[in-house]
Parts: sequence; structure tokens; C-alpha cells
Amino acid sequence: MLRNYKMTICYDGTRYDGWQKQKNTENTIQGKLEALLSRMAGREISVHGSGRTDAGVHALGQTANFRMDTELSEEALLAAVNGYLPEDIGVTSLRTASDRFHSRLSAVGKVYRYRLYVGSGKPVFDRKYVWQLSEMPDIDKMREAAAFLTGQHDFRAFCGNRHMKKSTVRRIDGIEIEKSPGGERIDLVFEGNGFLQNMVRILTGTLVECGLGLRDPGEAGRALASGERSLAGQTAPARGLTLMEVKY
Repeated sequence: MLRNYKMTICYDGTRYDGWQKQKNTENTIQGKLEALLSRMAGREISVHGSGRTDAGVHALGQTANFRMDTELSEEALLAAVNGYLPEDIGVTSLRTASDRFHSRLSAVGKVYRYRLYVGSGKPVFDRKYVWQLSEMPDIDKMREAAAFLTGQHDFRAFCGNRHMKKSTVRRIDGIEIEKSPGGERIDLVFEGNGFLQNMVRILTGTLVECGLGLRDPGEAGRALASGERSLAGQTAPARGLTLMEVKY
């Protein structure tokens, strides 16, 4: 019997070319999952993710679904998949879903975290998961800029695809900016109904520039209104970004 399975996946994206399967590389998260499940099923299996993550971006809560006919229980299938996946990809849950469930089309929101490390010392053990800054940004200035970016807007200025033909309107429900007790780490948490290509990284780059005094907080709002990518900030490095949760 062909069943629709929903799985939650975590991965260290450092050595991968992103989530989406591509013709010019086999080194993608989706590609690894599809190859494994297809071998197990003896036929081609398609894995549908909630959305793409860029090369180098990580995930704690990516969601995907696939259809498969197997006599294995959910627990046995989960164990088998994890047994064959590389050590930097793991499936944290796997269960049968309704036939109508689709990881992308059924999603109502996503949560991303971007992590900054501030200091002159080398974050040796966190180097793959943070963007290191040499000086502490002004958190209040970052929050002031973030206030311009919450709500439903056209985020074309914060999209990495200059030739985007589909709607660039998205809703950001909240941007939280918190400093760790020791002061070395700053977490930016973005929650919204969807995000464009590179959007969180460009938002982060803009907020950091506001915090460092390289631009006025009001410039975030002006960039948003203009729709011009050149008026927004830099694209933050992929390594600091993690997809935390997909909401349904």
C-alpha cells in the first residue's frame, strides 16, 4: 500500500550544495534522501521539501514528505533511513501523514535563526555555524531597523533572485534579536509565512549594518519601499543560518 510519509530532517549544510536536487551535482540533501529511499523501495522515490535552503545553510527542523510502499513499520523505516544516511544528515521523526499532506503546500509558517559571534578570538568549534563580527553591534539600532521590516510587505529589495517573476510579497510576524548572557553570541530569530531566496541572509546583513553604524535604521524601511536590492544590505554568510521549524 502506497503511503504518504512526513519526516523532519536535521542537517549540517556545510559540505552540501543546498537542499534542492540539481542536475550538475549529486551533493544535495534532497538528492541524498531520494537516492537512499529509491534504493530501499526498488523504484524512484520523490522527496518534497518544505522549501529550499541555500548551500551551506543548516536545518534543525526541515520537513519533507514522500510516498512509498513498504512493509516496514514507521520505527523500522526511520531506523533504516538513519542507518544509511551520512553522519551530517539525520531524520528526527518519520510518520504516516494524510494523503493530502504536502510539506510545502501545507506549510503556514517558518522559523529561521541567524547566529552572530562577536569577538577577536576564533570560534573554533562554532566556526561552521556563526558569522563572526569583530565589534559589538548596537542591538537597539538593529531592533529599530527590524521594526520597519515586520508585517506584510513586498520584499523584492531583500530577494537574491533579481529575475523573480512570482510575487515577492511575504509576511514577517516577528524578528527577535537577543544577546547571550556572556555577550559573545547574538541570535536573530525570524518568523513568517514564507521567505524569498536569500531573504533572511539579506535581512540579517541589513540589520547588522544598521547595528554597526554603517547605515541608519530608517534605511531598512526605505529599501523595503523602493524594491531595489542595491538599497538593502549585504547578504550575510550562509553558515550562520539555520531553519529551525516549519509550521503547519
